[in-house]
This record gives sequence, structure tokens and C-alpha cells, in this order.
Amino acid sequence: MESKKRVAGYVKLAKLWERNRSKALAFHRGYFEDLFEDDPDYELVDVYIDITGYKETYKRPEMLRLLRDCTLGKIDCIFMQTRAYFAANNEELCFLIHFLFEFSSRIDIVSADDDRYRIDTIKNVDHQREELYRMAKSRVSLLPDEYKRWRDKVVQGMNKVVL
Repeated sequence: MESKKRVAGYVKLAKLWERNRSKALAFHRGYFEDLFEDDPDYELVDVYIDITGYKETYKRPEMLRLLRDCTLGKIDCIFMQTRAYFAANNEELCFLIHFLFEFSSRIDIVSADDDRYRIDTIKNVDHQREELYRMAKSRVSLLPDEYKRWRDKVVQGMNKVVL
């Protein structure tokens, strides 16, 4: 029998949600708990919620904690309500995908967007995982110095995460 995939919920909310932080945290935590409560294929490991005005991955503490948990082998899949929570722009998305897909253990990403915009590297319809990785590698090959600086900042931030 195959074991359950260990899933992490991720949300990035705008800074304005800081005023209603406790409600926002409870709502989003509840969303993921309800979603995976009785799921035979997934086990919710944790919910990571950034409330910040920062778009950059390396400036989002909960994203850094999530990435750290991925490197420690605690997470198999990152699930988000919308892909917009994952990365603020194409460059950030490509860098993040390249970073995640280079890990020694497989990390999948899934969004709950409608079918047209949905990311689901588990179902991998039309070889989506490979195509995302190809896109990310292409972008990184065009911007190797920027990627290295980005990666160094992410790793530095991950190393500061309190376990």
C-alpha cells in the first residue's frame, strides 16, 4: 500500500490582511484542514501563511520555512488556492520552480485554480511538470547571475528559519 503524500498548504496574503490577521490565519488554516481532513491520498503536514507586502520569495518568512521543510524531507506536495499565492511574477515563478524541482526528493505543486490556470504536477496532464521545468530552466539559463543571487538569498533565509 502506497503511503499518503505529505502536503503543505501555502497562502500569501497582502499586507492589508495584517489588520485581521487572526481571522485570516484561522480561515486559511481551516480551508486546508477541511480540504484534506478525510482525504485518503494526502496528509496535511502544516499550513504556511505569509501576510506581507513583499513579493520576493526570500522576503517571505513562511515560504522560507516551507522550503526549509521541503529540503528536510517533510513535504511531498505544496498546495495553494491559487497560483498567484505562489509567485508574484514569471521570473519569481521560474526561479522557484527550478529551485524546487532540483531537490533530490520530488516536490509536486498543485493549485486549486480553475482548469485553465491550474497547476497540478501530480496528475501531470500534458506533461505539465516537465514543461514547467523546461520553462524554468530556460529562464534561469538566460539569467544565471540573477538566479544565483536569488538562490543565495533564499538559502540564506532558509538557514535563518527556526526549526
